[in-house]
Amino acid sequence: MGTRTKYGLISFTIIFLILIFFGVDFYNAVWTFPGNFDFIKNFPSKDLPLGMIPLMVISLVGTGIFITFRLGFPQIRYLWHGVLATTGKFDNPEDKGDLNHFKALSTALSATVGIGNIAGVATALYYGGPGALFWMWITAFFGTSLKFAESTLSLKYRDYDSNGRTAGGPMYTIEKGLGQNWRWLAVAFASFAIICSFATGNAIQSFTVSDQIYSEFANVLGTHHFLTEKFHVFGNFGVSVLQIINGVVLVAIVGVVIIGGIKRIGDVAGFLAPFMAAIYVFTALIILIANFGALGESFSLIFKYALNPPAQIAGVGGGTFLVFLNVMLWGIKRGLYSNEAGQGSAAIAHSTAKTKYPVREGTVAMLGPYIDTIIICSMTGLVIIVTGAWHFTGFYVKYIDPQFTGKLLNSSVLTAFAFKRGLAWLFPYGDKIITLSVALFAISTAISWSFYGDRATDYLFGEKAIIYYKWVFLLFVFIGAVAQLEAIWAFGDAALGFMTFPNLIAIILLSGKLKKMTKEYFSQEF
Repeated sequence: MGTRTKYGLISFTIIFLILIFFGVDFYNAVWTFPGNFDFIKNFPSKDLPLGMIPLMVISLVGTGIFITFRLGFPQIRYLWHGVLATTGKFDNPEDKGDLNHFKALSTALSATVGIGNIAGVATALYYGGPGALFWMWITAFFGTSLKFAESTLSLKYRDYDSNGRTAGGPMYTIEKGLGQNWRWLAVAFASFAIICSFATGNAIQSFTVSDQIYSEFANVLGTHHFLTEKFHVFGNFGVSVLQIINGVVLVAIVGVVIIGGIKRIGDVAGFLAPFMAAIYVFTALIILIANFGALGESFSLIFKYALNPPAQIAGVGGGTFLVFLNVMLWGIKRGLYSNEAGQGSAAIAHSTAKTKYPVREGTVAMLGPYIDTIIICSMTGLVIIVTGAWHFTGFYVKYIDPQFTGKLLNSSVLTAFAFKRGLAWLFPYGDKIITLSVALFAISTAISWSFYGDRATDYLFGEKAIIYYKWVFLLFVFIGAVAQLEAIWAFGDAALGFMTFPNLIAIILLSGKLKKMTKEYFSQEF
């Protein structure tokens, strides 16, 4: 048994022992710590509760700002170079790697462009109002530096398996870049990456697709049809024939792709990611053009509520500052969740690129947050605002109009309502665009996350364990389609958080080497 395998088994044992004895709440604290402790939450005072700002948010945004200044704003200086590389200007089929720049970016985008762009943005607006969109932009801007850093380093320190396929990601960056003494940190990253691939990157995706399809059929057939009627299994758990069919179909679709390995994943992602993004963005553009006159006011609302939000109604201590903090945190958290900058997952996909220049792929990776957050998330947010759908949010009722009597809408339901309202002049089925988008986005996310877990499994347990990983992954596709398992999803979100710290530590400690690599690369003529 190899050293990594031993460490991996020890890591999983510790993770699950903590889960058994302390529950999911212990892991969920990663997104609230230290604000989950009352004596810290109100530091330095109740009127200025800076202790409420999660350490995770400070770490991600802080590291993004640090890298941005250390490298001299790479997200601006090298953006066009990334565009040229993505279009194939520098492609060389003879270079080592599995995927060209475009397919590597598409694979990474397939994992990040998903439910967060539809439901995540709506949730940010529900709790944080229009101003949350501004803070999503800020997060994306500094997140591009993190994508550049983690992806450049992952390609620099990537390895190859016995079949000549690339094996890269933060686990290799940590072990090879920082040395053997840091292997425990690399193992921790890989362990949580596997857990996250089963939950957040998989089960929650298949549930969202299955639940959306079930809702559509139930609206037409009712809940007593043989397809939609839920049969009691145990406790409060029931399952319908339609959900089982959904699960089987999803397993078949995902299985056909992931069993074929990274090249098939890259081929599918290279088609599916641009296709699904084009449908969604085109539809959103139609709505925004139709409501062109409202765009100016919408941007005004975004900046107004981001920088000068309304005072807290009912006179709670802290007033405007507490509202400002709420708006900022919801925008930052949903922005980070959407583009995953700094969490190390996308770096695994970018490490597959066919190139001998790590910095080149780093510039390609920078395009991710621009596409994911600046373009697609902005489209979603603006559609919700220009159509007036944001009036049906908790933020509007709590801070703007407490007398509002409409039904409150959140998550993908709010986005679907906005699209239906925005396209009502054209046809009455705008919400079905969201159903289609949810299906495409979720399936592509699961496919790409299977590769992330695949590489983490190979790192910990070797190539022979990959086939077993894939079968367990497909099992979770089915489980997610038929069961609502909040605890598993919460655990997966926590795992995503725990992946982040090892990755950020590596980025900070290797920032000097990263700066030198960047300077040397751009000293050449292209």
